[in-house]
Amino acid sequence: WEHYLSCDESPDPTVLQEINTFMSLWREDQNEDVQLVMKKGEEVLNLIEKLQFLLLDTPPNEITEKETAQYQESILELQNLLHQKYNGATEQLLKTASTYEDSDTGNMQSVIKDKNVTFCIWANLKKKARFKNHVFSDAQHGFDLPKSLAVSNVAVRILHTHYDHVSPLWLHCQNVPKLDILGRKELNQHSKDNIEGLEEEGKKAREQPDASTEKVMCSDGRKSDIPFQENSNRTVVKEITEEKKSEVLDITSEVQEPQTQEETNEKEEVITDENIVDLQQFVPVGGVYHIEALQIPPQVKQIKDWSMVELLEVGLEAFPYPLEEDEDATQTPIQITLRLPDNVMYFKDPVVARWDAAGQQWRTDGISNTTCETQEKSITFEMDAFYTVALLQDAHLNMPYRAWELQPTGVDEGLLTVTTVFATIRIKIKGHQCMLSSVAVEEKDVLSHLTGKWISLVELGAVLKKAGVNIFPREYSHKYVTENKKVLRTEVKAYQEMALVASAFAFAWSKWNLEAGEGQIVFKVREHLKVDSVKDWSLYMFNGQRAQKLKISETSEAFSGEIAEDTEFHSTLYHMLKDFASKEAIDKVEAASFLFVDGVYQLLLATRVLTYS
Repeated sequence: WEHYLSCDESPDPTVLQEINTFMSLWREDQNEDVQLVMKKGEEVLNLIEKLQFLLLDTPPNEITEKETAQYQESILELQNLLHQKYNGATEQLLKTASTYEDSDTGNMQSVIKDKNVTFCIWANLKKKARFKNHVFSDAQHGFDLPKSLAVSNVAVRILHTHYDHVSPLWLHCQNVPKLDILGRKELNQHSKDNIEGLEEEGKKAREQPDASTEKVMCSDGRKSDIPFQENSNRTVVKEITEEKKSEVLDITSEVQEPQTQEETNEKEEVITDENIVDLQQFVPVGGVYHIEALQIPPQVKQIKDWSMVELLEVGLEAFPYPLEEDEDATQTPIQITLRLPDNVMYFKDPVVARWDAAGQQWRTDGISNTTCETQEKSITFEMDAFYTVALLQDAHLNMPYRAWELQPTGVDEGLLTVTTVFATIRIKIKGHQCMLSSVAVEEKDVLSHLTGKWISLVELGAVLKKAGVNIFPREYSHKYVTENKKVLRTEVKAYQEMALVASAFAFAWSKWNLEAGEGQIVFKVREHLKVDSVKDWSLYMFNGQRAQKLKISETSEAFSGEIAEDTEFHSTLYHMLKDFASKEAIDKVEAASFLFVDGVYQLLLATRVLTYS
C-alpha cells in the first residue's frame, strides 16, 4: 500500500515479475558511467532495504517460506548486479584513463562520491617508481605500492561502499531469531464479573503464561540485521468497560522470550582458528572497502576523426599480486591508509579484517602493522595482497549499561535514556514508533544525521548497529558481557508491567537490582505527570507474581527486601502503584494508547535494561 501511494516508477520488490524486469533492463543498459551507476544504485539500495525490512518486520506466520526465499534471492541478485555495474563503469573509465592524466605526475586519478559510495581510481600510466604512492585528496584514502607494482601496467581502485553487501550474505540471518520460548499463550484475563473486587483490592494474582518452547529457523541462512527479535512480540492493552463500572486496563501478551543459555550453547559452533573473526562479537562498522589492483585495458587512440580502442573479451581484469617472479622472494606488503567515515562511531581502535570469499568469513591474517590516528581520523595498515577489507568493532562495547531511565514526556509519548561507558543514548517513543533523540559522547552530540526521524524499532536497531552504537543485546551476548542474570519470565513480565503504567510513571536503574538475586527485580519508580515535575524516587521489587515497595532507599548501606511501612503486597505493579498514585496518574494510565504501551514494551524487551545494566 505504501508503495502504491508513493506513485514513483520504481518496481515493487515483492513482485517477482517487476523486480526481474527491472534487473533485466538494467543489465541490457550499456551506459556505464560511474555517476549514472551511483544514481541508479541509490534506487537499487532502496529496493534492497525494502526487502530486508519485510524479512525483519513481518511476523513468521504472515510470510511463507517461498516468499522468504524469493525476497532473499532478489536481494542477492540486486547486490551482485550493482557490483557488476561498478566493475563495468570502472572498465569504461580505465579505457579512457589517458584523457585524465594528472599534469604533475602524468598518471590518472579520480574521485567520485555520493552518500552511498566513494569511488577512487588511480592508473599508473607513466610507470615511474617515484610515483608509487598516492593520496586521493578528496577522500583522504591512499596507498604506497611496492616497487614491482610501481613500474607495472596497473590501476588501483578503492571502492568504499558505505553499506555492507559482503558479510550480510550469511551473517545477519544465522539462527535468527533466538528470542524463543515463544509463549504464545495469552495471560489470563481477569473476569469481568470480578472487576469491582479487583478495583478495591487488586490482590488476586494473575495466572502466569504457560511458555512453550519453539524453534524459529531462518529459511536458508540469509539476512536479518536487527540484533533482537521484536517482530513477534505483540502486546495488546484493552479497555474493558461495563455499565456504571470504571475502566480497567488488562494485558494480553504474546510473549516471546530468549532461549535459555543452556539451549543456545548446545548449538554454538566453536571457532578454533584465531584468525577468523567471531562475528557474534565483532561487526563491520562504516561499510566495506574493495581495494583492488587492476589491469589497465588498451587505451583509446585518436586517428583523425576516429576514436579506436581494442576490445577485450575478458572485461575488467585483476592484476596478480604477488607477481609470479616474486613468489619465492620476500614479499613487499602494500601500505593502505583509510580515512575513517564521519557518520559512524569508533569508540576504540577498529580491527581491520579481510574478506575470505572461499571460506565466507572475515579474517585478520594478511593484515599487519596497523596504526590508528584518532585525531586525524585515519587508519594505516599493510596487506600482503589486495583484499576487500572492513573495519570491525566489538558489538558489545556499550554493554553493560551504566544506568537507564524511562519517563513519560507527553500524551502517549516517552523517553528512554541509556547511559553507557562511552555514550548517552536517548530514544523517544510515540505510539508504535521510535526516534533517536540524541547520542552524546563526552557531552558532545554526535550522529546528528540519524536523529529526529520517526521509524520503527526494527529500523532503529539496524541504524544504530550500522553506526557503531549497539544497545540491543542478542541471544549470545551473555558470552561477551557480564550480565545481571534474571529469571526470564520475571524479566519479561516486568517489562509488560512497566509499559502498562509508563504513561504516568518514570522508572530508573537501581544499584540494588544487582543484589536482589535472579528471581527478584528492583528498580526506582516515581509519579511523573509533567516534564519538569520532580518527585522523590521509591524502590520497588517485583518477582513476576508479587510487587512490593521496599523500605530501603538507593543510598542505604545494605540491601534488604523488607517491605516499606504502611504498605502491602500486590500481584501486579499497576495495583501496587495505585496505592500511592494520584487520580490524574491513574486516569493517564487507563487512557494510554495500546500502541504506546506496546511500543514501550518492545523497546524495553529489545534493550533488556534490567539484565544488561
